Amino acid sequence: MKQILFAVAAACVAFASPAFSEQRSPIQADVDVVKQLAPSGKVKVAINVSNIVLAQKDPAGGEPRGITVDLARELAKRLDLPLELVIFESAGRVTDALKSGAWDIAFLAIEPARSAEIDFTAPYVLIEGAYMVSKDSPLQTIGDVDRAGIRIAVGRGSAYDLYLTRTLKNASLVRYSTGDLAVQQFLPDKLEVVAGVRQPLVLFAQSNPTVRVIEGRFQVIEQAMGTPKGRSAAASYLRSFVEDVKASGFVAAALERSNQPDAVVAPASK
Repeated sequence: MKQILFAVAAACVAFASPAFSEQRSPIQADVDVVKQLAPSGKVKVAINVSNIVLAQKDPAGGEPRGITVDLARELAKRLDLPLELVIFESAGRVTDALKSGAWDIAFLAIEPARSAEIDFTAPYVLIEGAYMVSKDSPLQTIGDVDRAGIRIAVGRGSAYDLYLTRTLKNASLVRYSTGDLAVQQFLPDKLEVVAGVRQPLVLFAQSNPTVRVIEGRFQVIEQAMGTPKGRSAAASYLRSFVEDVKASGFVAAALERSNQPDAVVAPASK
């Protein structure tokens, strides 16, 4: 059963349709916007393929697909510029690459630790942070997890790593280079819990009878677009872009195309 918060968010965009998206006039980008969004002449967008809600790898080795790829292409189309997808295996690696100038636009969850260096839009989609444990674990609820002696595997630098770092009082975190590795290793490494985005955890549990996902969520993850600090014109344009693609039905249609029915379009920003 969907949580009340997610149901309300979904209702906010239920009126929108993909057809309406094609009829809307794109928000015009001035010279400063283009220079800040694409200083190299290309729209360089970071794509994190560790979160299957946002991007899915192509088994044949081609470009990934998913909502973030669709949004990147739509943005480049509106700017009338070539697109370069910069692929990363984790959100932590996306943020690590900020200082090197590897990307000009990223799709990341809004987190205070990131906001010091990145200007975020309002969220375009809401997803859940969840826990997975061994099938015979005594931990039954979200509230059971934050206890002394409980060790939680997380992907380093992920939204849920940053959130749990701020909020846990008793349990401790064990960080892995990626969320996928945390999921694969938490049982062999004899950890009690792994944290992650609900959808990939559920997918893993469906084919692994030794684990189960705890009901409920410890976090609502607000996925947004971001650009490096100091690019005010670019940040303003992206905020308007995100509101437009939510209202038009583009985000909802992209989630449907990538078969992500449990992700919810974020409500309009006030």
